[in-house]
Amino acid sequence: MTESTTSAAHLRVERPSPGVVLLTLDNPEQRNAMSDQMTESWVATIDQLAADADLRAVVVTGEGSAFCSGGNTSWIASEPDATVDRLRTRMLPFYRSWLAIRRLEVPTIAAVNGAAIGAGLCLALACDLRYAAAGARLGAPFVRLGMHAGMGATWLLPEVVGEAAARDLLLTGRTVDADEALRLGLVSRVLPAETFLDEVLGVAAEVAATAPIASRLTTVALRGGPPADLEAALQWEALAQPVTLATADLQEGIAAARERRPPVFRGR
Repeated sequence: MTESTTSAAHLRVERPSPGVVLLTLDNPEQRNAMSDQMTESWVATIDQLAADADLRAVVVTGEGSAFCSGGNTSWIASEPDATVDRLRTRMLPFYRSWLAIRRLEVPTIAAVNGAAIGAGLCLALACDLRYAAAGARLGAPFVRLGMHAGMGATWLLPEVVGEAAARDLLLTGRTVDADEALRLGLVSRVLPAETFLDEVLGVAAEVAATAPIASRLTTVALRGGPPADLEAALQWEALAQPVTLATADLQEGIAAARERRPPVFRGR
C-alpha cells in the first residue's frame, strides 16, 4: 500500500498513492491523545505539506482502536493555580496548531477508525470529509469534564450538523455511535471496520485523480461555509469557473470524456 513512510514523534506520515498523504496519529497507549510531541510533529508536518505542490488529498486516522481521544487531560489539569490569562495563552496556540489542517488547500478526509472525542472530534470536524468505521464513537463531552468546549467546537459542530444537533451534543456531552453520527450528518459514510482504511484511501485516490486547480478552488469555496445568498455564490463561481475553463486540464477532461478514457490532469 505504502509508497513511502516517515515517522515523527507520535505521528506517522505515509504516501500510499500519488498525491495522497496518510497521517496516522500514533500514540495508541493514550488512545492517540494529543501529546506535546504529537502536536510538535503535527505542526511541522502541516508546514511541510502546505509547501508540497504535488499534494492532492490528505487522510487523517489513528493507530489502534481510537481515532483521537482529544487533549491530554493530565496536561489540561496540570496547572490548577494558573491564571485565566496564563491558561488562555496555552490553549490558543494548541487550538491553532491542530486546526492548521485547514491551511491545506486540498481536500482532507478524517478516517474515524475508533473513538473521536473532544478535541479529537474537532480535528475530524476540521476536515472536509469524515468517514467512520462501524463501531466508532464520536462525542464532545467537555461539560461532563467540567470545562467549556474548545478547539473550535462551538463553531465547527453547528457548521457540520446544524444548530439543533450541535446544541444537543455540546450541552449533554453525550457520545454517539457511527450509525447515529451518519443520521446527524456528522459523518458521510459508515464503512466496515475490516476494509475501512483501504476504502477511505480509495476515495482519497479518486479525489487525487481529479483536476487539481478545480479541486483546490472548490475546497476553498466550500470551506467558507454557505454564501450569504445566491448572488454571492454566483459572484464567486463566475470568477472561479472561468479560471478552470482557461486551463489545459479542462481540455483534457472534455477530451477524456469524449474518448471514454480516464483523464490525466497535470494541474495547469
